[in-house]
Amino acid sequence: MHRRTLVILFGLLAMVTVVSAAVARPGHHPGGHKPDPGSTATPIKHLVVVFQENISFDHYFGTYPNAANPPGEPRFKQARGTPGVNGLSDNLLTDNPNSANPQRLDRSEALTCDQGHGYKAEQQAFDGGLMDKFVEHTDVESCNPPDIGKPGLVMDYYDGNTVTGLWNYAQHFAMSDNSYDTVFGPSTPGALNLVSGQTHGFAQTSSAVTSNGTVIGDPQPTGDACDTRDNTVSTDPNNKNVGDLLNNKGITWGWFEGGFDDCNASHANIGGGTSKDYIPHHEPFQYFPSTANPQHLPPSSPSMIGKTDQANHQYDLPAFWQAAGSGRLPAVSFLKAAAYQDGHAGYSDPLDEQQFLVDAINRLQTMKSWKSTAVVVLYDDSDGWYDHQMSPIVNQSSDPANDALFGAGLCGTAASGSYQDRCGYGPRQPLMVISPFARRNYVDHSITDQSSVLRFIEDNWGTGRIGNQSFDAKAGSLDGMFSFRHGRRDGRLILDPVTGEPRHGKH
Repeated sequence: MHRRTLVILFGLLAMVTVVSAAVARPGHHPGGHKPDPGSTATPIKHLVVVFQENISFDHYFGTYPNAANPPGEPRFKQARGTPGVNGLSDNLLTDNPNSANPQRLDRSEALTCDQGHGYKAEQQAFDGGLMDKFVEHTDVESCNPPDIGKPGLVMDYYDGNTVTGLWNYAQHFAMSDNSYDTVFGPSTPGALNLVSGQTHGFAQTSSAVTSNGTVIGDPQPTGDACDTRDNTVSTDPNNKNVGDLLNNKGITWGWFEGGFDDCNASHANIGGGTSKDYIPHHEPFQYFPSTANPQHLPPSSPSMIGKTDQANHQYDLPAFWQAAGSGRLPAVSFLKAAAYQDGHAGYSDPLDEQQFLVDAINRLQTMKSWKSTAVVVLYDDSDGWYDHQMSPIVNQSSDPANDALFGAGLCGTAASGSYQDRCGYGPRQPLMVISPFARRNYVDHSITDQSSVLRFIEDNWGTGRIGNQSFDAKAGSLDGMFSFRHGRRDGRLILDPVTGEPRHGKH
């Protein structure tokens, strides 16, 4: 063999040996690069969690996919092969075990009274699984106009002529009919469970925190510059949230809530009722000193959105669009609408909510990042609205003062050493996945809850678990709503934010 050829062969062999050794050596990365903190277990590189307010599954999807379609309202026509859901059957509509039958709420009745949704009251409405005491325990029939009240209002529901956008998303993407509030009760427990799976270990500085140190009501976060009343803060040193886990992995993330930059900012809903945009007790990361931004400081620069600086990952909604528009969409983003668009009866409504949801999802679908994005839409509590499905009780509690699912003081018997006042799962709620990787026109029947979103983040970015009795250890997987083999070419659906109907030729 020619000497020059031998030299070349030995040189190539040496290069292969060096590269192979580098690859085989634990912790070594060719070129000196560290592992990508954004590496994921699935094709989802960007998760956007849209966390809305106070809806039970039957209240929005009880008659899905069958809408009344009265003249003059947006029409909904189900696609061929649309699966049914565990909804309101004929008997539940005409011979309901409650003292009133469910009635359809028309699009003209979008503004309604806020219903009762306390931790104990919701258990009492369930009546040990008979699901027949909603009128007695969570019904609110009278409130200030223009919000409507009428007998048995808590039983009533909307269909695809009002929540048209959500029904159309269900046709094109994936939804669940077996997803639950992690525990019974109002907004703050739901928000805390979304990000930490934990409502225990909080200061007893509010009547909304039980003698066991568990949040069952809506205290505001201690120290928040927008606080106006009773408050609390996480005091258990073992408490963590998903922000802590993501920070430990160097993964970008943020909570983006309407009105965060201005405590006095406000908007009017479709009926002219005005409410402040920012609601402190809806912001879960403000309860944890490690992730709080109590003075609502802005990011130090646009390039720091999603990273740790004086804003500490807590922002107003415009910061999300600023980051997304510049190609710096955080890996994990939580979006919270300004109050008038969050869907909460009493100051918001399904039509204002639809405007927010559709505007946001339309914008996300136009971005290059959409091909690796998943949007999860879910709710913080049920508002006490009727739902016929008894939840599986995966965590028991027996506080004489606050539990009442199976009688006074009873939601089963709390296991020795477990934290009290976390009876759950609570009421059933909508949950949707909108993504090029979502199954099309699919209804998932596997059991999930709010902390299933937390678990998806943990599993996708390899953060590990929260610990300390977090519900993430019990949470069912969202994976059944996805098909990860390849993204769909038709993975976009552009809707009209007013009607909720598809825009012709744009999906």
